[in-house]
Amino acid sequence: MVHIPSYEDILQAAAQLKEVAHRTPVLSSRTLNQQLGAEVFFKCENFQRIGAFKFRGGYNALAQLNSEQRQRGVVAFSSGNHAQAVALAAQLFQVPATIIMPATAPAAKKAATLAYGARVIEYDRFTQDREQMAQEFVEKEGMTLIPPFSHPHVIAGQGTAVKELLETVPDMDVLLVPLGGGGLLSGSLLAAHALSPATAVYGVEPEGGNDAQQSLAQGQIVRVDYPNSIADGALTPALSPLTFSLIQQYAKGVLTVTDTQLIKTLQFFAERMKIVVEPTGCLGAAAALFGALPLQGKRVGVVVSGGNVDLTQYAQLLTT
Repeated sequence: MVHIPSYEDILQAAAQLKEVAHRTPVLSSRTLNQQLGAEVFFKCENFQRIGAFKFRGGYNALAQLNSEQRQRGVVAFSSGNHAQAVALAAQLFQVPATIIMPATAPAAKKAATLAYGARVIEYDRFTQDREQMAQEFVEKEGMTLIPPFSHPHVIAGQGTAVKELLETVPDMDVLLVPLGGGGLLSGSLLAAHALSPATAVYGVEPEGGNDAQQSLAQGQIVRVDYPNSIADGALTPALSPLTFSLIQQYAKGVLTVTDTQLIKTLQFFAERMKIVVEPTGCLGAAAALFGALPLQGKRVGVVVSGGNVDLTQYAQLLTT
């Protein structure tokens, strides 16, 4: 039976992560606040270890393993940030890690994963099934699978980011959270429900991969087999039953943004706030910048989920 995570799990994750994960800064932009007539607070997980919020969930999941599981190692599949999170957590716990990554994953993310000491197995995301590949390692080598979002301890770890945000800036009206497979949003929803139940929490996903938006509208999980967006961290084809149930229960809704809006938001972060944010990390901010919902007079939290972008791609996006 699947354990449904609760706020109690987030508190336990916060204790695990204390002195290990960074308590990332909360930044604001006077220019943007004036433009929107709102107060916007950015929780900058691009300053987290491995450059993304994923470290929180990856570390918390590995912290639960017993000595035999640690000896046999872990396997994960990811396009990049979860890969790095599990690789670094495995290095810290001295656990062998195998990461299954698409051949098209950003070179910087692949290089970092290898640098943390993990073994990387590449696959073709159009012809091979990464979950099936991971399952073979579980069955043949006795490894423990650490999935990128559908895991109670991963979700609890991710929820610590919004716990910190709401401790820093209480009483927010709206919270905007990037959405791929739903691990970050699920954890954010649990934290917000416990600490600030009046806050309306929205997931934000790419327009070219709006499976969660469709899922909420239809009341069942909808799969988008080939999501298409520059937000490579949000190209998950479908939510899991676990993340869907939490999103269905607690989310106010799911918004979408276009790739053009993501590029403009990435440029805004660079020009105005002097920070590097990857396209996926721009999802929540793009919804605020481009009026996906009315924010006039509101206190708005935005999770900036990561900053791991290939420098060549980043240079092109800055000048697009």
